[in-house]
Amino acid sequence: MPTKTNAMRILESLGLPFRTLAYEVDESDLSAESAAAKLGIPAQRVFKTLALRGERTGVFLCCVPGDSELELKKAARASGNKAVELLPLKELQPTTGYIRGGCSPIGAKRKFAVFIDETAMLHDEISVSAGSRGLQILLAPDDLIRAIEGQPGPAGVTAGLADLV
Repeated sequence: MPTKTNAMRILESLGLPFRTLAYEVDESDLSAESAAAKLGIPAQRVFKTLALRGERTGVFLCCVPGDSELELKKAARASGNKAVELLPLKELQPTTGYIRGGCSPIGAKRKFAVFIDETAMLHDEISVSAGSRGLQILLAPDDLIRAIEGQPGPAGVTAGLADLV
């Protein structure tokens, strides 16, 4: 049994069903596509969590399918910003409590608005980081939305944050 993460504790406290899958981490490839291949899950069901900063709203999170790229203009529009940028890597852990390759939309150090690409709703179950490299949480998209609803700002599905690459 993997070490319980904050994200897992939150899901348990809310009574939301989930399961975890562990995989071997390759420090040279922390991509969602690599995790998907190791877990045998289609990359469009493994959602990566990216931390961004908007000039108006500050830090927020976006979850997009592993086989796509976040569209910064769409993220800005969805979050009420004119411009956004990815949070610099050196700021990720101090700001969110998570490291690259282990950033979860659930249970960050502070509560952030979370935007989830609409394609999540196409699947009965999706995967997001459990908050630790090499550990994924599998859950229903609706349950992910319930888990993050208590966060400020819009939480939930946002149209077209990502473009397939």
